[in-house]
Amino acid sequence: MLRKISRLFVIKTRFEACLIIYALGLGAIERGKVYLDVFPGVGGWLLMAACTGSVFLAGAKIFDCIAHEKRIKDHPETVF
Repeated sequence: MLRKISRLFVIKTRFEACLIIYALGLGAIERGKVYLDVFPGVGGWLLMAACTGSVFLAGAKIFDCIAHEKRIKDHPETVF
């Protein structure tokens, strides 16, 4: 039963990854808006850029992991 529940928290397809990345992006923008209010000027913009930049890095890593898991599933003999 625990295995079935744990499968709910695994990203299996690119569509699921896109939904997760979209949610991360929304959160980053909301956090960036707060930074712009608290730190007006260049500092706020730099913090907002850091928030949104981290979503790009996380999204790339999620897509890479999905591709890697698919490669392992399709060709288990070529794992390195």
